[in-house]
Amino acid sequence: MEHERILHILDYLSRSTNDKKSVSIRDIQHHLAAQYDLRDVSALTVRRDIDRLIASGYDVQVTHGAHNTAYYSLQTRSFTFNEIRFLVDSVSINKFLSDAQKQALIKKFEVLCSEDEVRQLISRITLNGQVAPSMNLLENLDRVHSIISERRKINFEYGKYETDRQVKYYKKRRDLIPCKVIYYNERFYLRCMNAETGAARTYRIDRMRNITPAESFSRLPALPKYDGAVLDVFEPESTETVTLRVRRFLLDDMLEQFGKYASYTEKVGEEWVQIRARICISQGFFRWLMKYGTDVELIAPEPLRASLAEKLAEVLRFYVK
Repeated sequence: MEHERILHILDYLSRSTNDKKSVSIRDIQHHLAAQYDLRDVSALTVRRDIDRLIASGYDVQVTHGAHNTAYYSLQTRSFTFNEIRFLVDSVSINKFLSDAQKQALIKKFEVLCSEDEVRQLISRITLNGQVAPSMNLLENLDRVHSIISERRKINFEYGKYETDRQVKYYKKRRDLIPCKVIYYNERFYLRCMNAETGAARTYRIDRMRNITPAESFSRLPALPKYDGAVLDVFEPESTETVTLRVRRFLLDDMLEQFGKYASYTEKVGEEWVQIRARICISQGFFRWLMKYGTDVELIAPEPLRASLAEKLAEVLRFYVK
């Protein structure tokens, strides 16, 4: 009973106090009586229980008010409120979780907050859009992480949308070594390596189902490291130092995407800037570049510029007869 009482007091301090609000011994006695029918707990017993919490490392602050009344508040928790708020907002905007899954996760964060802080969490970020009912991202992530930690190969069915707007799943033996989970462009991907060919493969985790472990392997293979900005989740074909002429208002966007791989910038007139950056080149690079239209020009290297010109000519043929 003594250990349970101390836990009840700790829970009450955690839920009812913070750096701006504290409670008295009498408040704690009333709580124990109302919630747990512990009506005969003396003030001396509550003080001793709080002393035990402090001796155990809990940051319980003691202040004194009128008539030398002592007030107690729990100062340090496993997460600060700002950290919890950030995690709750991250859950709220995740488009791969259903509303029920979001609410269940947020409820688990709420037990780490005081009652006043829980009320502040009501103002949550919302996201327009729908979640496909077949997606179960949390279970898939848990399964994938378990298989990686067990050093087992992985098999799964993989789904793609068909013209009837339904996801069709394809089952086959993949013989893949799961290497790591990647979060890119608001999606979770599994980066694998083919055990026979050594080729790297990438799959969206929310499009996987019936995930099962296969035979074990002794050593996790090393995935290639890229010396350049990655603009696509799939494997690059090469890495090039690229020169771009971009409109001035895109400078922030470009430098954020290139990061440390942007080696040179120069103002060109009032409207343009020129940027040189080390970039991983794949087919996704050309799609990324074309989305900017006439706001970005690929200057160099010349072979890459020629490849882009060919792709633009192919696009033009769709519209010019």
